[in-house]
Amino acid sequence: MDWKTFLTTFVAIFLAELGDKTQLATLSFAAGFKSFWGVFIASALALTVSSLLAALLGSNLTRVFPMRWIQTGAGVLFLILGTLLLIRSLRG
Repeated sequence: MDWKTFLTTFVAIFLAELGDKTQLATLSFAAGFKSFWGVFIASALALTVSSLLAALLGSNLTRVFPMRWIQTGAGVLFLILGTLLLIRSLRG
């Protein structure tokens, strides 16, 4: 295993997830259901499966598209989502 890749990915994803909607939803479920282990295991499994799908898709995208296109596409997608969130936030 490439530990540099592992640590870089872990730190980047960990920091990106702090305060994320997923984390806030998990907090809300834990408070509402009062079932720490049920919420923890379900949310950890959901994040694991979604990360597995993203890693599989990402590793196979480079076979079809150049890396530059993938990075540009991801950047454009982030800009679109950010703009939509900003508009939604300003409206109400």
